[in-house]
Amino acid sequence: MIIEHANLRRLAVVGAAVAVTAAFGAAGMANADTFVPLPDGQKAGPGVTISRNGEHALVSPSLAANGAGRVVWVSGNAVADVTATPEGMPGPSNGPAGAPGTNNSSTHGTSQLSTGYVVGCQVSISDSAISAGVSGAVKLDGASGGLSLGLKLGPGEVKFVQIDYKDIRKPGVYSVEYQDAEIQIQGCAGYAQARAYSVVEIVGDSYSKTTLYGAPFSIG
Repeated sequence: MIIEHANLRRLAVVGAAVAVTAAFGAAGMANADTFVPLPDGQKAGPGVTISRNGEHALVSPSLAANGAGRVVWVSGNAVADVTATPEGMPGPSNGPAGAPGTNNSSTHGTSQLSTGYVVGCQVSISDSAISAGVSGAVKLDGASGGLSLGLKLGPGEVKFVQIDYKDIRKPGVYSVEYQDAEIQIQGCAGYAQARAYSVVEIVGDSYSKTTLYGAPFSIG
């Protein structure tokens, strides 16, 4: 009789251990990271060809576990092959030769390659949504040793997140490569999307702006 009770106790302990393991396993699956491979792309513009390669994202639920937050780590490489650009640092108001200055550049006077992501909450980030305008622009902070940003988005909001940039002072090949840049999204209770962008602005006697967008992907 004593042996039978001991066996029953052992079975109860084993059963409890299995139940705990199953519970942790289910929680782990629910909070699993999602790896998102993204396609390469290329676009030609006046005096420049922009390409993106090696892009991917890793999406995770927020540690806050409130349904309104999530985290994405993005990696990729943006390359600009520039064949024609003014030497030196032309001013942002330079116009055609002999004419008043008419150009206006967000680079404040220097030709530039910049890359980052368009992030939206409950918005399908199509070309039309981007051209309709965005609510503010922010830049990832690398002061802590790694690129990271906490971004608060409300329903219907779209923001540009700049990862990095490189000045272009003469023709050549320029690239911006990033690995596991972190974007934390808070306040978005609905679905969220992101999409890479790479922009080359050439300023001087002739102003041009060429933009290459990546494929949109879900952040949950």
